[in-house]
Amino acid sequence: MLPWGMARQYGTEYVTTSNSNFLKAALERAFPEQRLFLRSDTETRFLRLSSGTQFLAVSGSALLVGWSIIATSILLMDTIGSGNIRDQAKREQATYEKRLNALSIERDKRAEDARAAQERFNTALARVSTMQSSLLESEARRTELETGISLTQDTLRRTMKERDEARLEMAALSEKLADEGLDQREKSRMVDAEATMDYLAAALNNTAAQRDHMANEAAEAEAFAEAAINDRKLVEMRNDRIFSQLEDAVTISVAPLDKMFRAAGLNTDSLLNTVRKGYSGQGGPLTPITFSTKGEDTDSDSLRANGILDKLDKMNLYRIAAQKAPFALPLKSAFRFTSGFGRRWGRLHAGTDFAAAYGTPIYATADGVVTHAGWMSGYGRLVKIQHEFGIETRYAHQSKIRVKVGQRVSRGDRIGDMGNSGRSTGTHLHYEVRVGGKAVNPMTYIKAAKDVF
Repeated sequence: MLPWGMARQYGTEYVTTSNSNFLKAALERAFPEQRLFLRSDTETRFLRLSSGTQFLAVSGSALLVGWSIIATSILLMDTIGSGNIRDQAKREQATYEKRLNALSIERDKRAEDARAAQERFNTALARVSTMQSSLLESEARRTELETGISLTQDTLRRTMKERDEARLEMAALSEKLADEGLDQREKSRMVDAEATMDYLAAALNNTAAQRDHMANEAAEAEAFAEAAINDRKLVEMRNDRIFSQLEDAVTISVAPLDKMFRAAGLNTDSLLNTVRKGYSGQGGPLTPITFSTKGEDTDSDSLRANGILDKLDKMNLYRIAAQKAPFALPLKSAFRFTSGFGRRWGRLHAGTDFAAAYGTPIYATADGVVTHAGWMSGYGRLVKIQHEFGIETRYAHQSKIRVKVGQRVSRGDRIGDMGNSGRSTGTHLHYEVRVGGKAVNPMTYIKAAKDVF
């Protein structure tokens, strides 16, 4: 009988040997030994293909086929994903262009409404001025009529007093004539007194007629003045409605633009001052309205009108600034994002990468001046454009550059073609935005404009 240790070792070796023999037998049944004969003119040789060799060959072939299937699936999925991204990019670009056209139409409509409102306001102001002049003339005429009536009444009272005195004198003369008779001189005085009475009676009749005429004219002037006051109140009410509608319209139009520039990290006050300095000409429909040249306080309508004009001017300045800031996409054809802004492998990737077909047109994203158009280490063929507000854009790895240094370009001008020059692993555009020399995320500008355009 074997000791326990030797029995355990013998049992283990027996089990291992049995398993090996079983696997070997199964392998030989699945892959029986084959011989490959090679015959020449002088001799015949053969190669023996053992079961293990055949198993390794079949396993290698299966792994190769499996790897090919997986790689093909990955490429197919990537192709389908790229197509979806391109379709999405086309839809977003179409939406972007549609919003931009709608905003342009809305901006033109608001400017046309503002001009029409200003014309209506000027017409209403002219009517108010005419009514004010008529009212002042009526007041002056009424004052003159009141003065004339007062003078007429004084004359009438004086004439009536003279008439009463003449009557008393005639009565005295008549009594004297009845008692003693009149001499020649007294008869002459009596004739004169009768003539004076006739003259005074005619004067009284004329004065009464003039008084009645002046009273009628005073009543007409008062009625005209009251009508002018009512017309002026109606004009003021209509102007108030027009002002309210314009104030609401410009407030709604300016708010999204202000939000867009703030979302892009720009100081709106500094930005508007910069644009205003570059466009400082005076005159036109957006010039502030002034009505008084005597140092008097401006009325409320003038203040409201100037407030509306200020907001329209601000909206116009934002429109100019939007043309000068890179709020557009550098590509109009189908593309896919391949790398974003941020740290990558411990280094800062200072822009956004867009992949598309070789030679795809590249466009300027804002108005500016080309400061570099040539080769730069790492960037390959590079175009730099300097914009307003200290903003610079860079377009790298191009296959062909279509602009020159010093050339002034506008948003949407073609500046080059997409390529694979410089330090690049494939055809793509490396797009950068720098503010004050510091790289910022280009998607900040693109997303900010997406909410407006």
